[in-house]
Amino acid sequence: MALPPCHMTYQFHVRSDGGLSCLLFQRSCDLGLGFAFNIFEAALLTRMIADQTGLRAHEVVWTGGDVHLYLNHAELVEQQLQRIPDGAPKLRILRRPSSIFDYRFEDFAVEAYAPQAHISAPVAV
Repeated sequence: MALPPCHMTYQFHVRSDGGLSCLLFQRSCDLGLGFAFNIFEAALLTRMIADQTGLRAHEVVWTGGDVHLYLNHAELVEQQLQRIPDGAPKLRILRRPSSIFDYRFEDFAVEAYAPQAHISAPVAV
C-alpha cells in the first residue's frame, strides 16, 4: 500500500459503570466528505463491540492528525453548516450474532432519521 490506512488506532475503555468508550486516532481526514462517515463508523463499531460484550456504548472521542478542507469544498461545507438538524435519530441493533463478524445489514434499524437534501461534492484529488 502507498499510504497507511487513515483510521490508525482504536482504543477502547471500559468504564466502572459498564459503559464502553472508544478513542479513534485518524492520521488523515477529509473534513468535507469523509468525517461524517468516519465518526459514524467509529460509533457503529463501538455499539457493535458493546453489544458483543454486554456493555453499554458510552462515547466516541475522535482525534485527527492531518485534518483538511479542500478549497473546492468550502462553499459546500458552508451550506452544510447553515442547515438545522431535524429529528433525533436512534440506531437499534436488532440481533446479537455469536460473532462480531456475523452482523448483517438487517441487524440494524435507524429510527426517526430525517435526512436533508443531498449536497453534491466533487472528490478532491
